[in-house]
Amino acid sequence: MSYKTILVHLDESPRLSERVRLAAALALADEGHLIGVALTGIARLAYHDGRIDEQDPHLALHLNLLRERAGRALAGFATQLDQLGLRAHEQHVVDDDAGSGLSLQARHADLVVIGQRQPGRGGALLGDLAGHVLLHGGRPLLVVPESGTSRASLERILVAWDGGREAARAVTAALPLLRRAVQVDLAVFANDDDEAAAGGAIAAHLRRHGVHVEPLVRPAPAPGLLRHPDPLGAALLALAAERHSDLLVMGGYGHSRLREILLGGVTRTVLEQATLPLLMAH
Repeated sequence: MSYKTILVHLDESPRLSERVRLAAALALADEGHLIGVALTGIARLAYHDGRIDEQDPHLALHLNLLRERAGRALAGFATQLDQLGLRAHEQHVVDDDAGSGLSLQARHADLVVIGQRQPGRGGALLGDLAGHVLLHGGRPLLVVPESGTSRASLERILVAWDGGREAARAVTAALPLLRRAVQVDLAVFANDDDEAAAGGAIAAHLRRHGVHVEPLVRPAPAPGLLRHPDPLGAALLALAAERHSDLLVMGGYGHSRLREILLGGVTRTVLEQATLPLLMAH
């Protein structure tokens, strides 16, 4: 497996160049193709049911402003990639809202690179773009944080393992990176000896793929209702900092997204508070 087609979300975030730089490094490593997409925010379904008439002069002005804004997000994209040495790339402005548009575009890619939600830019339901694409895109997501410095090499990787199907999909999606990594730590937060031993099977699986992995078994933090940040999510981020990890690999939304929004959860905590890139799958 390799990342032959990578989709990167282009917007007006001050951290956009960092996101593009990381996406380009992954495309270069696998001789892949990078697609940059900027969304206008015009709901695609509004065209389908005839609610938008582009001949209306007032509406046409508004639509043009939205498309101009999306076009500004593309500015400098091709130039940055040429400077980084990536020739295989393309860019598009797409008439759709960000969540639906990126989810549709994701299905033609091996990996989607997206920014972390910025504080103050929308509430949990409307502002959680990464969470929406994670649930609806059907592809693994690389979330680039809005603070800190992301190492393009991603040499030190922390894998969060709980035995769930989401974690298994994340591990499979991360294999190209895990094989190239210098250090791969497998984090298992266990309540008993059986849970601690369960990490051995996935470690053996990874070794057969040529991954040099070190299991790290830690006591599971006490769960609690209505606790935010989630204690397990906070423990994962603390372990990533302790191990100087460049990337955290984990499954996303093992519980429903609404439950995590209302009650808190590992995915919500990590998406909101991570200062390192996240590779997530659902």
